Amino acid sequence: MSTSLSQALPESLKSLQTRPLFVLREQVPPLFVVGQTPNGFRRIGIVPGGVFEGERLSGEVVSGNDWQSVRTDSCIKLDVQILLKTTDGALIVMTYTCLRAGPPDIIEKLDKGQAVEPGAYYFRMTPIFETAAPQYDWINRIVAVGVGHRFADGPLYSIFEVL
Repeated sequence: MSTSLSQALPESLKSLQTRPLFVLREQVPPLFVVGQTPNGFRRIGIVPGGVFEGERLSGEVVSGNDWQSVRTDSCIKLDVQILLKTTDGALIVMTYTCLRAGPPDIIEKLDKGQAVEPGAYYFRMTPIFETAAPQYDWINRIVAVGVGHRFADGPLYSIFEVL
């Protein structure tokens, strides 16, 4: 009698546990539309500011950029780098990839800055962090995930540390 791989897993490998890291709100003015290139339809956003708040760290978004690839399958891939400054002055580089996907009419409304319910589309991110600040050294060695919602003036993300 054979046992499937999932049945043989220890409990620690059967589910994923997270804890809140912070909520991030970015300011993103209208995008620069590069247009159709040989590699895809490209848009670029500048991130001139924002805020983040969490139990273990909070602060402001100093700056960043958001390079977007609009795919043909009603999905937008975002490659983002931002610089965070904590309330105690530490600098943290946050790099993340997002996928924002949904029915074409929902994606079109988001692109026009119209209000859409967060559950009407898929918006997920995978951030990683870098810092030289000793008090936040732990963030260099975590995996995180996030869920997002797009407002007309920029996204809001709830970010979680994967335990």
